[in-house]
Amino acid sequence: MSAPPIRQPIRILGIDPGLRRTGWGVIESCGNRLVFIGCGSVEPDNDLPLASRLLEIHHGLAKVLAEFVPAEAAVEQTFVNKDAGATLKLGQARGIAMLAPALVGIAVAEYAPNLIKKTVIGAGHADKAQIQMMLKILLPKAEPKTADAADALAIAITHAHHRGGALLRLKAVQA
Repeated sequence: MSAPPIRQPIRILGIDPGLRRTGWGVIESCGNRLVFIGCGSVEPDNDLPLASRLLEIHHGLAKVLAEFVPAEAAVEQTFVNKDAGATLKLGQARGIAMLAPALVGIAVAEYAPNLIKKTVIGAGHADKAQIQMMLKILLPKAEPKTADAADALAIAITHAHHRGGALLRLKAVQA
């Protein structure tokens, strides 16, 4: 008779990219159990030129990666809004959010905003207050100071629940 597979905890970094504030959240997932590890945000100086702000985001995420050493990362997919310029700038911050983990060899999954909300709340059109309320239930020790940090934790939770399929898709693309 063979032994059941041993479930190893996996450390996951969720990133909610933004030029003014990039949220990050780290959890550990072991089976259905989620454990809060840390969260916060990288807040570049808004008076700096765009390239310098992107560099600050990269440096901030690099510090998070070095301190918490996640095994996997997840980022929210960009939605297109009416302001094309803002969407492009958000895309640049998102590129940094994907690049930072990739530079240290960490696979980065992407999730649509509605899937994140549906995973955490059960409905695809939840508001930020509902997400924060559910985070208190799922991660009772988490006390995110910003909505961006809370969103990053929601992204990490989404990855914990969908990581099997996401990793298979990543491997298929890389092959």
